[in-house]
Amino acid sequence: MYTSLQSFLDDLRNESGKTIQILGAMTDNSLSQRVTESGRTAGTLAWHMVTSRSDMMRRFELEHKGPTEEDPEPPTAAGIVEGYQLLTAALESQAAENWTDDSLAEVRELYGESWSLSKTLNILIRHEIHHRAQLTVLLRQAGLRIPGVYGPAYEEWSDLGMEPLP
Repeated sequence: MYTSLQSFLDDLRNESGKTIQILGAMTDNSLSQRVTESGRTAGTLAWHMVTSRSDMMRRFELEHKGPTEEDPEPPTAAGIVEGYQLLTAALESQAAENWTDDSLAEVRELYGESWSLSKTLNILIRHEIHHRAQLTVLLRQAGLRIPGVYGPAYEEWSDLGMEPLP
């Protein structure tokens, strides 16, 4: 969990940059990709990553003019990226303006449990990482090249003049 607001803001900037890399790999055609008939589509999963930020901001009374959970999923990859960027900027600015290191200890009822702001922010970031990984699988199945975010992706090894690891 975060012990300082700055550590959260640093993590938010870092992980959001990685998410933008993955969202930027999406195409309009890839939005309908799914693993199973009943599974989420790539577009629905990506939009969930957007609106979960809005939900958390609402629960902690932060204002924003970006999309909310009630807004329909955009029909384009660019629309999803735009929503993500709007909410990321709003979260960063609102957090910096409204929270302090001491705020991290504030507790709210979330999803039937008592969560500190520190725990909520930690889960928000980890939740995004979890869904970002799921999204990379869907995009790879859609035939797209996946950017490496914590190191080279399979296709990037040859760009580096190396053999891909098995």
